Amino acid sequence: MKPMRFSWKNICLPISCINNNTNQKTTTNPSKERLLLLSRQNSVPSKVYMSDFSNSTISLNDLSSSFLVSIHIFAYEELKTITQGFSKYNYLGEGGFGEVYKGFVDDSFKTGLKTQPVAVKALIREGGQGHREWLAEVVILGQLKHPHLVNLIGYCCEDDHRLLVYEYMERGNLEEHLFQKYGGALPWLTRVNILLGAAKGLEFLHKQEKPVIYRDFKPSNILLSSDFSSKLSDFGLATDGSEEEDSNFTKSVMGTEGYAAPEYISAGHLTTMSDVFSFGVVLLEMLTARNAVEKYRAKKGRNLVEWGRPMLKDPNKLERIIDPSLEGKYSVEGIRKVAVLTYQCLSHNPKSRPTMTTVVKTLQPILDLKDIQNGPFVYIVPVAGSIEVHDIKCKDDVKVVKEETEKEAKVCPRRQAGQRKRRKHKAMKSRAVYSDTALYKSLGSSLYTPAN
Repeated sequence: MKPMRFSWKNICLPISCINNNTNQKTTTNPSKERLLLLSRQNSVPSKVYMSDFSNSTISLNDLSSSFLVSIHIFAYEELKTITQGFSKYNYLGEGGFGEVYKGFVDDSFKTGLKTQPVAVKALIREGGQGHREWLAEVVILGQLKHPHLVNLIGYCCEDDHRLLVYEYMERGNLEEHLFQKYGGALPWLTRVNILLGAAKGLEFLHKQEKPVIYRDFKPSNILLSSDFSSKLSDFGLATDGSEEEDSNFTKSVMGTEGYAAPEYISAGHLTTMSDVFSFGVVLLEMLTARNAVEKYRAKKGRNLVEWGRPMLKDPNKLERIIDPSLEGKYSVEGIRKVAVLTYQCLSHNPKSRPTMTTVVKTLQPILDLKDIQNGPFVYIVPVAGSIEVHDIKCKDDVKVVKEETEKEAKVCPRRQAGQRKRRKHKAMKSRAVYSDTALYKSLGSSLYTPAN
């Protein structure tokens, strides 16, 4: 799904990344003067905001003293080396403003840098607006650190090269797992835990002294670690919230189709409640395993929110929209609680939506609900002529058993022969019963990673 982007709000900067001229005249730009003042206060780093960069010529040298997180500065050739020349074999995908490659650094590469795999995102120079996005990520992730925000290791700003270096997230993003056509479906508890982590990340952003509005919350921006812990990534569209939310308007609308709040699209009214609406869209995607916009469907069902929201408040209709790949293995009470929360997040009235703090408090107890079907994974093999049930295999709480397929009652020989003949032309069907609880018990909380 391609991002729907229009124009930036007066913030494309003629920034000089490397400022070695110490004899420059003092600027009269208020934002510049503020940053220069902050840079002299070395004892206590002070935070700067994206609004400080509007219509200015601030350099990263002026900004670096405000970093509250240890950020490394890389040379372009260094990043070229660790990605093997940005080889196609190391290609991971495309981020908000450029291509992403896997790399590897060891402790001898740079002082203070531990041995680890990394993800290197390179700005597409033909992208036009990419420099502002690159700068937003440096400013935000250079000053904010949280378990559910992706860790920015460093950046490169050399000539016209703009690159970012992040921690590597082993399991990719939520979109790849939630909408995959092949392989096992994400279990219910894993889905809730992923969205809970993302909610905590948004809550942290919204609770800043000057709230950070993420503006592009969607499954592809939720990265997953090996144990399916979630972290928010791609902060290129993030912006500072106004101190008075009612006055925070913008003429430009940016984000991804299907996720933007209605008041933001129609009137440019941007607040933290815009992020809450986007979170509600992803909650609905989690429940249904359907994309926010599916243009191949009939007109009535193309927009997920328009199609699914009316059914969230009706318990009798709720079952119709639940992802069938879950095969009923979820907490019924948990589904209903998430449905109510999703309905509230998707309210057309921003003031009726819950805060992200309320969202976190609502999702947390759902992980402890016990009304999920118990028992091991059972695969029942029908064997013609068998009249008993035998255990064929039992390993790691996984059983395979034979099932009686013929009635014990006597059947007339002619009818019995007819049944055998028909069975030759009818493929045998097997039935499988999945248990979320048993899978978690035997395979670990990540489902795919064995428990320690």
